[in-house]
Amino acid sequence: MLRWLAAYAASATGDSVYYLALTWAATRSGGAVQAGVVMAVSAVPRALLMLGGGVLADRLGPRRVVIGTDAARAAVVLGLAAWLWLAAPGLWLLAAAALVFGALDAVFMPAVGALPPRIAPPGQLARIQGLRGLAGRGAAVVGAPLAGAAVALGGPAAAFAAAGALFAAGLPLLLALRVSPLPPAPQQDRAGRGGFPAELAGGLRHVRRHPVLGPLVAVVAVSDLGFVGPLGVGLALLADARGWGATGLGWVLAGFAAGSGAASLLLAVRGRLPRAGLVMCGALLAGSAAIAGLALVAHLAAAVAVAAAVGVLTGVSGSLCGALLQTAADPAHLGRVTSLATFVSLGLAPLSFPLTGAAVGLWGTAPVFAASAAVCAAGAVLGLARGPLRRAELPG
Repeated sequence: MLRWLAAYAASATGDSVYYLALTWAATRSGGAVQAGVVMAVSAVPRALLMLGGGVLADRLGPRRVVIGTDAARAAVVLGLAAWLWLAAPGLWLLAAAALVFGALDAVFMPAVGALPPRIAPPGQLARIQGLRGLAGRGAAVVGAPLAGAAVALGGPAAAFAAAGALFAAGLPLLLALRVSPLPPAPQQDRAGRGGFPAELAGGLRHVRRHPVLGPLVAVVAVSDLGFVGPLGVGLALLADARGWGATGLGWVLAGFAAGSGAASLLLAVRGRLPRAGLVMCGALLAGSAAIAGLALVAHLAAAVAVAAAVGVLTGVSGSLCGALLQTAADPAHLGRVTSLATFVSLGLAPLSFPLTGAAVGLWGTAPVFAASAAVCAAGAVLGLARGPLRRAELPG
């Protein structure tokens, strides 16, 4: 478990360095619009290929897929660094690298999410989710200054080299992982029987028919549509409207990160919370109310405190959601289940970004935050209304 956690931390830090370097290089080569296009080029294949990545994880095994895609990501980024050292960067080169990296990410992410149940007992999955959250927060804290220092010392090429080295550093740890075999079960559709379409359809059927997984994925889809917009775009518009400026926005985001980190630490220490389904939905419902409250506070200190509450509540809810997904899913479908949950979260929820910005321009921050909170709360109510999810427990 610690090997997987260290490899995940190295990979997450590499992601942070890579994306900052990519944004900086694209901005210097073209401008803000061109940088946005390059980042979109990376996001599109990740969204389109995510479900197929889950099929690959189930067909080939998550460990093998993680090792292969991590090695490929390291090669792509290190190759980009070498090219930039030899020649001036061009947008076409950055866009091509972003396209390949996004496609690899679509395969890498479901496999990473499917690994914990294969390397740890069921009773440890909530603790792993907490440790994973802490590793992700630490990667964000370390990655940004590391990327900035690398760019300052050697330009984007140095930052890409640092990212590639971090991806490569996790490979020995992944190679040393011991993965438990899949338990035999009659409902498993063994890989290779019907090709990609049939295997993907089998995974979707598994989620749709499962009394816990179906409602759980629906909760993720609905709640993230209400959560991502205010936290991704709305906070910047709120800070501007309140006159807090970039510094104030940074403090609010820091409050949210601190709260989310505290939630991850709680689960890492406790390892298990009783009545996980009920606690997950209740924390999400309370977090929705806190999101609405963000737009009602006038003072920066109060906004930081409310943002910390949002981080704690949504952090607990998100970690329990991940642990329930991994314990409820049939092991043979886990890659596809993970890819579907990731797709509805990272692929569909960002569609709320332009809608949130346009709505704030028309009606202001308070009504938009309230509407977003209502959407997020609808996801929690949907979960509470389904008995199997409400009564779901994590293994002891």
